[in-house]
Amino acid sequence: MTYKTILATAFFAAFTASSAMAMDLTTGTELGTSMEQVQAKLKEMGYEVRKAEMEDGEIEAYVVKDGKMSEIYVNQQTGQVSKIKSK
Repeated sequence: MTYKTILATAFFAAFTASSAMAMDLTTGTELGTSMEQVQAKLKEMGYEVRKAEMEDGEIEAYVVKDGKMSEIYVNQQTGQVSKIKSK
């Protein structure tokens, strides 16, 4: 293997790993129908839950993962993520 091949392989592996971490939570991901279930699932997925509250009929969680802050909105009826706002 050449130096360029090794470097390209390492770059691809790092990019794939970071993309996988960022994509572990998407709209439609099922987290639960109660605030406690949502918080527990997010913590299990490696998120630090800073705050969770009910707003406009949805569970809203403020989370941090890998230094990135996000707001996660979960439909209380379906338990699925309806919206993700990254900051």
